[in-house]
Amino acid sequence: MNNKWIRAAIPALLIHISVGTVYCWSTLKETIANEISMSQFSVGWAFSFAIFVLGISAAFAGKFVEKNIHQSSLIACICFSAGMIGTGLVIKFLTGWAALIGIYIFYGLIMGIGLGVGYLTPIKTLMLWFEKNKGLATGISIMGFGLAKAIATPVMDILQKKIGVASMFMILGTVYFVIMFIGHLLLKKPYNWVEAQTKEKTHIWSMFKKREFVGIWLMFYLNIHCGLMIISYEKQILSTVFATTASMVTIVGIVPSFTAISNTLGRIGYSALSDRMKQRNTIYKIIFISCIIISALMIVTNVMSGIAIILLSIIVIAYLLIINAGYGGGFSTLPALLSERFGMEKISQIHGIALSAWAIAGLTGNNTAEIVLNLNGGYNMVIAVATILYAVALVICFSMVRSKKEY
Repeated sequence: MNNKWIRAAIPALLIHISVGTVYCWSTLKETIANEISMSQFSVGWAFSFAIFVLGISAAFAGKFVEKNIHQSSLIACICFSAGMIGTGLVIKFLTGWAALIGIYIFYGLIMGIGLGVGYLTPIKTLMLWFEKNKGLATGISIMGFGLAKAIATPVMDILQKKIGVASMFMILGTVYFVIMFIGHLLLKKPYNWVEAQTKEKTHIWSMFKKREFVGIWLMFYLNIHCGLMIISYEKQILSTVFATTASMVTIVGIVPSFTAISNTLGRIGYSALSDRMKQRNTIYKIIFISCIIISALMIVTNVMSGIAIILLSIIVIAYLLIINAGYGGGFSTLPALLSERFGMEKISQIHGIALSAWAIAGLTGNNTAEIVLNLNGGYNMVIAVATILYAVALVICFSMVRSKKEY
């Protein structure tokens, strides 16, 4: 049973495919709002809280995960499942503000803790088993996080229609408990790996005193922030662009499936590619440059008049595919980049505090887009702001995250 696929890859996929269903929220928000008689805006904060708690819990759980992945994987299993089942019970028996607060507690806080601990737990184990292909290993696992939406969304749609959203949460919470528990039982570090016993008293948060870590944190944050600015509104962007075409409904319905696939492939593709590069940071340069180029092309296209609808369609779809791929690739390449620069000894702790960037971006990304839309009223300005921020991230990538040989 001491096999890297059975002890690392498969359990990591089981855990990440479960916790990754948090990104199915957009298919649930409207139904939940109607069930508890609250606005979609107020209900939507549950997702923001879940992502925030994900990042913060990962940041503080790093040391605990380093000590015992079996305890952390079990806690992730219990918290994630309890959060889902609790959310279902709240929707079934409560309404109004009481239900809203209950959803914040169960979906945002309790499930959020399961998300953060569950996301972080398998990563170091994967890199230990796949020592020569760390990028590929973390890409496989984090691909599962992205793939979860594509797998779970149709299942959730069917269950909502047949048994209601409350029962859906309770049934899926039970199913994901079983899936994650199997992952918990299988997950194991290599038999010959012994955690270093260090007496060093330096606090892990002192990483923020390192210029290079701050640079990695900032470019990781900006990649998530910009990605959320666009991904959160991709359906609306498609509806605006194709509003005058007869096939608008078909396009808006189909393209998100392709962008989800692009997000998933970006997670494994970019991270696997990083294994073949002398500097893993080159991946982030590729991501930012490609996003800037396609964004600039998108802006120019939007301000042009009389452009052929076929050409416009190709550019818009290419834009969303590239943004999604870069968004996913930024997540999967991060652990291997951090291990390359700071070693494996405390990688779970270092990766954990780096994920605090995700917590903040979860609050700022789509809200920045909302502010821009309220001020300007157009998605072209949202794209322009995101492009500027991608350019800032690229500057940070070159100036603060140096080539490995330079230090």
